[in-house]
Amino acid sequence: MITIKSKHELKIMQKAGQISKAALLAAGDLVAPGVTTRQLDEAARRVIEKAGAKPAFLGYAGFPATICCSINDEVIHGIPGDRVIQEGDIVSIDTGAIYEGYFGDNAATFGAGKISEEAQKLIDVTRQSFYEGIKFARKGQRISDISHAIGAYCEARGYGVVREFVGHGIGTKMHEAPEIPNFGAPGHGPRLMPGMTLAIEPMINIGTWKVKVLPDGWTVKTLDGSLSAHYENTVLITEGEPIILTSVGD
Repeated sequence: MITIKSKHELKIMQKAGQISKAALLAAGDLVAPGVTTRQLDEAARRVIEKAGAKPAFLGYAGFPATICCSINDEVIHGIPGDRVIQEGDIVSIDTGAIYEGYFGDNAATFGAGKISEEAQKLIDVTRQSFYEGIKFARKGQRISDISHAIGAYCEARGYGVVREFVGHGIGTKMHEAPEIPNFGAPGHGPRLMPGMTLAIEPMINIGTWKVKVLPDGWTVKTLDGSLSAHYENTVLITEGEPIILTSVGD
């Protein structure tokens, strides 16, 4: 069932989104050669807890950290630890916060030092595909109108659009209905209504769209070892323009 949020609920969700955004920026600001992924995780957790919220991912289905930190050919769900970020790496960070029982969720990909033109273009296309998608995040459109816009934008530029993992509704649960793929034909799925809150998150690869899950049960990599980028915000459907409840501030 797709939930429609009240004005009161949306005020809380906006606060959750602001906290999740602040955590993402705190971790992203630290991305640099020589920094460990655990340091990013610790920075995000400090921001979330200082704001009176809880890390949304920590303990979720057994996940052991505050952020997902995925480097280079890792798509999503990378586990922070002792890994040291290297010059030229691209680092996808996904953060979530729970505030007064409501979730905020967002992600972005950051470059460490000087990155290749190929990597920068991937990051830029992935980010822009989100904005192409939310042109259709409007009352009366269908879910797959968002999906089609994202996928068509990326595929026209030669990128692989991950299929096994998708966006989702969000509210009192991190993953609510409906699922929001980043590919497919337009004109399908539920119609969008004011009060819906959606976590829209393109996951885009330079090579194949196919991925694999590593033996840790979490980390997802591209099947061909190509670079991957991730971009996500929590979006509110309104009577007019969509509102981004989270943003990476760029």
